[in-house]
Amino acid sequence: MIEPIAIVEVRNASITFPGVKALDDVSFRLLPGEVHTLMGENGAGKSTLIKALTGVYQIDSGEIVVAGQVRHFTGTASAQAAGISTVYQEVNLCTNLTIGENVMLGHEVRGIAGVNWRKTHALAREALARMGLGDLDPRAPLSSLSIAMQQLVAISRAMVTDSKVLILDEPTSSLDANEVEVLFGVIRRLRDQGVAILFVSHFLDQVYAISDRITVLRNGQFVGEYLKRDLDRTQLISKMIGKDFESLRALGSNRQTEVRDRTQTPLFAAEALGRKGAIEPTDVEIHAGEVVGFAGLLGAGRTELARLIAGADKADSGAVRIRGKKVSLNSPVAGLSQGIAYSTESRRDDGIVGDLSVRENIMLAVQARRGWFRRVPAREVDQLVTTYMERFSVRPNDPDRPIRLLSGGNQQKVLLGRWLATNPDLLLLDEPTRGIDVGAKADIQETVAELAEGGMGVVFISSELEEVVRLSERIVILKDHQKVGEVVNGPEVTAESIVSVIATETGDEAEEQADALAEEVAAGDEPTGVEGSAS
Repeated sequence: MIEPIAIVEVRNASITFPGVKALDDVSFRLLPGEVHTLMGENGAGKSTLIKALTGVYQIDSGEIVVAGQVRHFTGTASAQAAGISTVYQEVNLCTNLTIGENVMLGHEVRGIAGVNWRKTHALAREALARMGLGDLDPRAPLSSLSIAMQQLVAISRAMVTDSKVLILDEPTSSLDANEVEVLFGVIRRLRDQGVAILFVSHFLDQVYAISDRITVLRNGQFVGEYLKRDLDRTQLISKMIGKDFESLRALGSNRQTEVRDRTQTPLFAAEALGRKGAIEPTDVEIHAGEVVGFAGLLGAGRTELARLIAGADKADSGAVRIRGKKVSLNSPVAGLSQGIAYSTESRRDDGIVGDLSVRENIMLAVQARRGWFRRVPAREVDQLVTTYMERFSVRPNDPDRPIRLLSGGNQQKVLLGRWLATNPDLLLLDEPTRGIDVGAKADIQETVAELAEGGMGVVFISSELEEVVRLSERIVILKDHQKVGEVVNGPEVTAESIVSVIATETGDEAEEQADALAEEVAAGDEPTGVEGSAS
């Protein structure tokens, strides 16, 4: 079978930001009448490639070819003029306008007297009908629609100009299962009309439900393009994380050899803790002196669950107990007051305050816990700052240096010092070793083990599964914003066996696979492997 000619081609494109090569000689193509999914972990280059295709970024080298012509996009308008439309995760619509006004925004029918609203709404109705949304009244207010239906209106607006390419960036992140099916119906309808669709999602089940073709990026580089039928879930995950199963099997670990007595009251216990659109109701326990790993791909719900535990986000379901006592965690300050410290995954955006000094960054959480009207005495400040800078060998050893001038590894050490200065009972570390050098990574891993030995409860989140397996006493496995399993660590638990659970096709099957792994750990049997679980 001869493949159709690509409607869009990216040839050997590179984009460099200060200190970072976001795209490195990447080639990519979109064929008409296909859903092509772009996959990769955080920092893989997906967003950069999309922004290059939509004119937000200009490529430093290489070329973009649309319908056989080399195009130089100078902005989003030039990309749209070339037939490329985009619908982002956050729907960019005007809820104070009607459905029809949103669909036709910028393309209203105009006459001598201004906008001809009758004809404009008639064209909006036609555009909606092409999406299979002919039952919507274009004169109804957009605010009367659910988020899912607003997403479909956004797609209708994108297709008003008969675009040949539609980019959908995380369109299902706020939708439930029924709403996703409605959206997929519209996507398939457009695909069958010959539209080339670029789909981005972290939900593996959805990727395999809607995709015809998959391209994988890793660290800004092209890994490969595959037909869906030629790439099973296990292979996809391996290509995304850059580890084949032979290397995963070779990884060592420092697992706990003694089984913890879990009949004691846990340090932290949550029952049916959840937040709509973020994480399904989840049970989780953390004992004093225990490292609990959260394993899953980006978008699985690891961060969302950690933020609920810390009070950084407010749960809309469930109950929380600290040492058996029911508490309310409705803010980060409430979490701190209960001895819970949370180090965010976004070190640059939500962690450090770049223009403040190392000293000021270390003291932020201590001062917040005490209240801004009870200043920490200067002598205590000096003692805490000296203690944690020396403990983590922060370099350069200058507490008055702006933290933005430190390396990523040293910034992470300062953040760790910030939270330890609050003397927490429970420490949540979200991607604490991402983007730092090997030496700093080893220091942080050793610190985690030391903290647990000292009686602190630790939640450890990392995209590097071997790191989770090496450090954790117990591992909570998440997929598609829900907990699908939990295993006590042991010789039977490997990065490979965790991947096999994540790679199963449905949540129910993932739970069954996790239960089977837990039984193997309990029995001390050999793991069954993954070959049959991800086909």
